[in-house]
Amino acid sequence: RCFYDQKILHKIFGEWKEWWTVGRERKLSLRADSHYRHLLLNLIFKAWRAYVCQQQGKRNKYCVAESHAKKQKLLRTWQCWLVYVDVRRRKHEMRSVALAFRERSCLRISWAVWRRRRCQNCTGHKMNVLALQHWAQSLQFRAWLQWRELYLYSQNDKQKETRAVTHHQHWELKRCMEAWLGYLNLHRAKKHQNELAQEHHRSRIVRQCFSDWRLSWECRRSIHAHQKDFEKLAGRIAFWRVFAHGKHYDVLWVEETQQCELAEKHYRHHLLVRALLCVGWKRLW
Repeated sequence: RCFYDQKILHKIFGEWKEWWTVGRERKLSLRADSHYRHLLLNLIFKAWRAYVCQQQGKRNKYCVAESHAKKQKLLRTWQCWLVYVDVRRRKHEMRSVALAFRERSCLRISWAVWRRRRCQNCTGHKMNVLALQHWAQSLQFRAWLQWRELYLYSQNDKQKETRAVTHHQHWELKRCMEAWLGYLNLHRAKKHQNELAQEHHRSRIVRQCFSDWRLSWECRRSIHAHQKDFEKLAGRIAFWRVFAHGKHYDVLWVEETQQCELAEKHYRHHLLVRALLCVGWKRLW
């Protein structure tokens, strides 16, 4: 009883210890889950705070850049306006100087204009000659390009025709080769089938001959056994009749001779039936 109580206490203690370890593991898993969630929330908050700071920094930089761009545009417009005023003043001065120079040198300008026109006419005649030469050369170059294009087109057509002919020849050769291989495989298969048929026919003929020989041998053996039995029976009957009926020896001898003749007739008839049956089986096979 004490040993039984100790065993029960040991089992109960083991179950309680297992339950306690399970509860402790569950508490630890719950703490780990809460710690993991707290850590994830902290990381998310830090990432969100960094993102907000980054967006605020980008916004401040964008405002500074926009103000700097406005200042740069205003400075460029002021500089351009100053340059425009300076250029306009210089143009007015140059216009006044040009009018004064025109008033002083009208004859010189007309002479320069006439001379310029004459030079332009000379250069125009030369340019016309050069243009005609260039036009002739361009026509020759275009004709040569057209001839070259036609020549290349004809050469390409010839190459395509040769490739097509070679492809057709290769395709015909491949088709012939495939047909020849198919014929060769079919011939091999037919030859193998014929060899198998010949072997089967030979084995069948051998089995048939062996069965016919076995049947004939069994028939002969049965006939010889019947003949021996008939001879033994006839000897016993004759011996018994000789000792039992000595007076009827002649009658018994006549009956014995008749029985021998009938046995020979029956044996011949039996052989004839066997031979006919063998011939019939051979024809059926």
